[in-house]
Amino acid sequence: MMKAFPAQILSVLRSRRSERNVRALLRFLLVLTAMITVYSVVFHVLMEREGQQHSWLTGFYWTLTVMSTLGFGDITFHSDLGRVFSIAVLLSGVVFLLVLLPFTFIEFFYEPWMEAQAASRAPHTIAPETAGHVLLTHYDAVSANVIRRLEQLHTPYALVVPRTDEALRLHDLGLNVVVGELDDPETWRRAGVERAALVAATAGDIANTNATFTVRGVSKDVPIVATAKEEASVNILELAGSNHVLRLEELMGQSFARRTIGSDALAHMIGRFDKLVIAEAMAHRTPLVGKTLRENALREKIGVNVVGVWERGCFEPARPDTPVKENSILVVAGTAQQILRYNELFCIYNVSAAPVVILGGGRVGRATARALTRRDVDCRIVEKLPERVGDPARYVIGDAADLDVLRKAGIEAAPAVLITPHDDDLSVYLTIYCRRLRPDIQIISRATRERNIAALHRAGADIVMSYAGMGASTIVNWLKRSEVLMVAEGLDMLRVKVPEALGGKTIAESGIRERTGCTVVGIGSEEHREGVPDPGDLLSEGADLILIGTAEAAQRFLALWFDEG
Repeated sequence: MMKAFPAQILSVLRSRRSERNVRALLRFLLVLTAMITVYSVVFHVLMEREGQQHSWLTGFYWTLTVMSTLGFGDITFHSDLGRVFSIAVLLSGVVFLLVLLPFTFIEFFYEPWMEAQAASRAPHTIAPETAGHVLLTHYDAVSANVIRRLEQLHTPYALVVPRTDEALRLHDLGLNVVVGELDDPETWRRAGVERAALVAATAGDIANTNATFTVRGVSKDVPIVATAKEEASVNILELAGSNHVLRLEELMGQSFARRTIGSDALAHMIGRFDKLVIAEAMAHRTPLVGKTLRENALREKIGVNVVGVWERGCFEPARPDTPVKENSILVVAGTAQQILRYNELFCIYNVSAAPVVILGGGRVGRATARALTRRDVDCRIVEKLPERVGDPARYVIGDAADLDVLRKAGIEAAPAVLITPHDDDLSVYLTIYCRRLRPDIQIISRATRERNIAALHRAGADIVMSYAGMGASTIVNWLKRSEVLMVAEGLDMLRVKVPEALGGKTIAESGIRERTGCTVVGIGSEEHREGVPDPGDLLSEGADLILIGTAEAAQRFLALWFDEG
């Protein structure tokens, strides 16, 4: 401890800020010394006028005792002039010695020293043996979700944080941090960027551009994923060196559009791996309702495989005795031709020409409208701010909580309502309101914070799309450990190589569903290039295995056969 103290003092004195502070402290001490000297000289002059003789040392002694308010009383003036001088010395001493000196010492020396002590706790470098890690540039809802998934995958990571106080706060929360400026190449070298598996820049567009450009100057090969708010930033980030630029609002809008299936009973694609298509179909008002999956026999009749059923936000893996209810949403897998045959059979059911209602005309709401237009689905956007209005024929100006506004937008006949505000509290409120107005309508809500997903489901949302979850899934995709597609919040489709332990076994013998909760929906081998596999099909070692299941089930699969095997 005693050896560390001088080292910390030297560290404080060597910093540029500390040099300025020391100079200011020295100037203050020079002023104080000059005052003491002047007071001592005046003391001698006044004492001689009163006929008292004292040494120069006594003059300094008297000045310091008066300025420090000790006032022993062994040396005093007898004249009024001397007493007035004593008062002036006393008052200036109170200001300089008892107020300014402690403040100056704390401000210019003690506080920087304490900051240096705190900074020494925050890591400035990553362990030399660390490799294959992910570096993040900003702590927000997306990066927090990324960190959670990386911890599940046992993948090392570090947050690069410019400010020491913020780094310490995150460090105390148990997060891995590296202190350094994002536009300093040395920061990224200390973070081991040359050995990193991925760099994810999720701050503002300008900060992301600076970080991307700096990283690319240090490492030519590390993959860089950056987020962008503005469309114009996409090209700039790509020029700066980003391999992939994410516009999360656009991705969210596309996901909203894909999940809007209330206008018909058709199977709409929500994900795809090569020739395997994952789609969702509303069972409402179809002959499927009231029967089990075994009784509907969709695999035998059409070739599609029902891999799961959504019931108001809860995903249940498909089993032969799973019942199909009025509000059930079937998750089906098959080839494009098989999905087409399904649609040919069910296209006559539940058709609605009424426009979809979108609540919120922000970035996500506008992106959703564009995606629906590309699908030839009519929509109406309810927006309170007139300056956000684009096509007047598509917008309804007003408060989404106003019943008259919602009626004007067509809520009474709409097949679906999409709730897109950035405010989760408002989303919960609108979800409850719309569910009370239309118990049968499809409601898709947006969650900004992951903790509000369950609340939105309880409020009546059929589907909740998480901004953070979507961004995190896309970023983690770039790790290349497995290819993951989040087809819904909490429901992932992933492609991995058949584990060595499962090679030569049939799907039924592997026990994948029983042990993990995942369902095998595709095998990428020479024998199975398309179509949904049968339980008796063999798993060839090294072939592509396509699975679908909840996020937890997917993690169990990876942990069981990749972390332990």
